[in-house]
Amino acid sequence: MDIIYERKINYYETDKMGIVHHSNYIRYMEEARCFMLEKNNLPFSDLEKNGITIPVLRVSCNYKHHVSFGDTILIKLSVKLYTGTRFIIGYTAFDEKTNKEVFTAESEHCFTNINLRPVNLKKYSPEYSKQIESLVENN
Repeated sequence: MDIIYERKINYYETDKMGIVHHSNYIRYMEEARCFMLEKNNLPFSDLEKNGITIPVLRVSCNYKHHVSFGDTILIKLSVKLYTGTRFIIGYTAFDEKTNKEVFTAESEHCFTNINLRPVNLKKYSPEYSKQIESLVENN
């Protein structure tokens, strides 16, 4: 299931060349991931209240085209893999006006309890597990 997150670029996110600094794309991915979870009734606040955290294990990003202040990007997210203990999200961002691909990326995450010990969400919280499983691409 694809989710689309819309993000307008702020002036403070640009560098001396007038384009978005590369480090901001990781933030956009985090915003988009939170948006995806919230849209699917899995807001971080609820997960954390139930003792579940989702730390980042790995991030990779391929920069394709720059964007500048005032541009809007559309980030398409899809869950590529879910095992119960970890999941991988794919991201593809496009410039809203030009439809040019801005970046492609992946982030890998695991599930932990409040003490940062890994948990299998299928056992720890079957309800949350089913919700995440429903997001898996080609499910």
